[in-house]
Amino acid sequence: MKRISILLLALTCSLATTAAAQTVKTLLQFSGTESEGNLIWDSAGNLYGTTGDQYDPSLITVFQLSPNANGTWTENVLWTSSGGSEPLNIRPGVIFDASGNLYGVSRYGGTYGCGAVFELTHETSGSWPETNLFNFDCADSGAYAVGGLTFDKAGDLYGTTPQGGSFGQGVVYQLVPGSGGTWAENILHNFTGGTDGGYPNHPDLVFDSAGNLYGSAATGGQGSCPFFGGTSTCGTLFKLTPQTGGTWDFTVIHSFTGTDGADDEGTLVFDKSGNLYGTTYDGGTYGYGVVFKLIPHANGKWGEQVLHEFRGGGDGNGAIGGVIFDSAGNLYGTTAYGGNSECGVDSPIGCGIVYELEPKSNGSYTEDVLVRFHGTPNSGPYDDLVMDSLGNLYGTATGYNTYSSGTVYEVIR
Repeated sequence: MKRISILLLALTCSLATTAAAQTVKTLLQFSGTESEGNLIWDSAGNLYGTTGDQYDPSLITVFQLSPNANGTWTENVLWTSSGGSEPLNIRPGVIFDASGNLYGVSRYGGTYGCGAVFELTHETSGSWPETNLFNFDCADSGAYAVGGLTFDKAGDLYGTTPQGGSFGQGVVYQLVPGSGGTWAENILHNFTGGTDGGYPNHPDLVFDSAGNLYGSAATGGQGSCPFFGGTSTCGTLFKLTPQTGGTWDFTVIHSFTGTDGADDEGTLVFDKSGNLYGTTYDGGTYGYGVVFKLIPHANGKWGEQVLHEFRGGGDGNGAIGGVIFDSAGNLYGTTAYGGNSECGVDSPIGCGIVYELEPKSNGSYTEDVLVRFHGTPNSGPYDDLVMDSLGNLYGTATGYNTYSSGTVYEVIR
């Protein structure tokens, strides 16, 4: 099923920033739904993503956006949920395997209603039939997954769920392909909600060059955070190291204290030196989240450097998406709120920003706010950005801040 996106080059606007003005182009506005999923590229320059934080199956899709010579983009809906045991409420986006098939995970749907890992098979006819590879059982195997999937070199899949497991606080899981298209689940860690963390929410897991796996948990740890009118824990960053015999050793590499960040929901990213970078939704001096760097030491410990503390208002508030690098070592990301007070019905929270952090010779970083969203059609960017070869940035906006439909947008650099 093909349809031409309604809002293309005509929906182009220049927005005030603290740096040079950037141009934002809306590539696609969804009809009655939104996207909280990361975008990915294929080798031909097409973008892929998901829609569906909704319970109407007709709004739950996997889509492709293809660029046209005149600067417009064409949307091709590859798959639409039919409800029932098919995936429902797809949040994290999709990933490719080596054969060009797409894989994703859903929060609801599946045999037990608690989500499923699924595959869309790319057939020569152009169709993309869907298959549930694994159905979460709402208990020991996990429940309500909102974090994305990650492949290892052997073709095994890895992910997290924020609920289920032995303690109800979520799990890290591995799916291993078997004969006849079956997949077997191995639980690598059951979160307790204590010092190890709990409720691993949005982020994808990432591998280092040695095959160790890294991720974050939104709660738990050792820090005490005065949020939501009370006191809660601030979350952790963890490492899973494979052992002989197929087991994995779990280690907390950092516990947030609140002043250095809290509630990490963004995907982590490595630099060439093995340092880890990420964002938090809360915490920092001003309570609006931070961008941080974790530095590995020879003794196995990790040191933290806070690169930027969001101040709210024009500076942004609430980073749900992580950060990405350009070739010069600059970092780019979004906040879901802040930036501009003129944001429709919920004007105090702001519509969100796109920012750049530029490293300085003394180790500090300078922030430039590239875009302050002003409301429809773009508001509430929740996910990671992607970059093209020219340095242009692409992302999705939920529309939550203005109770409108979501969009795919481009920031032209």
